[in-house]
Amino acid sequence: MYAVIETGGKQLRVTEGAEIYVEKLDVEEGQTVTFDKVLMIGGDELTVGNPLVDGAKVNAKVVKHGRQRKIIVFKYKPKKNYRRKQGHRQPYTKLEITSIEQ
Repeated sequence: MYAVIETGGKQLRVTEGAEIYVEKLDVEEGQTVTFDKVLMIGGDELTVGNPLVDGAKVNAKVVKHGRQRKIIVFKYKPKKNYRRKQGHRQPYTKLEITSIEQ
């Protein structure tokens, strides 16, 4: 059984027991999170929401919080001596999907 959920402005396909990385959530480690925005549930039969599936929930446990690898943003304009270097590390939350309820 799998589900498509929406979180952090992104849509993710999840299954029970899967570990996923999402945009940082304001929840402590070890606590559970419930996602109510379920767009689709698949498995033996397919249930597609319009736009959401009524009464469907996906429960997940927060494993850890962290920051991704640094990316370098480098801007320049040729022949004008204009150079700007900037780094960025995006925060994330690692989740373990515990159950999908229909």
